[in-house]
Amino acid sequence: MADIGAALARAGFRLLGGFAPETGDAVPDIAPGGPAAGLMLVGSLSSELFPHFSQCAEARDGAPDPLDRHTRRVLTPIAEAAGMTPVFVFDGPPYHPFQRWALRVGGVSPSPMGLLAHERFGPWLALRAAFLSPERLEAVAPFPGEGPCPPCADRPCMSACPVGALGPGGYDVPLCLAYLSENPEASCHTGCLARHACPVGRAHAQGAMEGAFHMRAFFKGAF
Repeated sequence: MADIGAALARAGFRLLGGFAPETGDAVPDIAPGGPAAGLMLVGSLSSELFPHFSQCAEARDGAPDPLDRHTRRVLTPIAEAAGMTPVFVFDGPPYHPFQRWALRVGGVSPSPMGLLAHERFGPWLALRAAFLSPERLEAVAPFPGEGPCPPCADRPCMSACPVGALGPGGYDVPLCLAYLSENPEASCHTGCLARHACPVGRAHAQGAMEGAFHMRAFFKGAF
């Protein structure tokens, strides 16, 4: 696991932990009739990944889904070199339950923004892939806490949204998209203000370039 973690770090990714799948985890078979006995979860922080991604061919070729294609190209040989099978967060539909797997690993909690918040990295940790192993893995959770949201009373993320897209009913995606469409100069286009309001993990927050990239992808994917 240390070797895999080091290989991932060199490419700008992070090994978040792993576990032995149980009934209800919805972990796919490695091959027909060959269940996975272990799962390693892989994520990234923009501050670590984008220096690699911005220099890659996928970032410059003008084809759709550059970050997804870069992720698949880089992570597949790392998984295969370890005798594992990669599955990706963008595979689908149907999509794999990556948030459920992250909760199994630990250190995260559901946030009002609809994404998971990490106890160290806040809302800036992205889930990218899982490596499925034919051999059993003992549970490994480098960040074993419950995540930052349960004890947070102030919830500054909810009041930071200029259009009130976060509320008791969850994240109102159509309202968010309508605001972005009607306000092309809004600061939200370089990063979600609700995410930036979270007090946890601010040292790992996306810069304007990374934030704009992700917001463009979010906006385009909705239309």
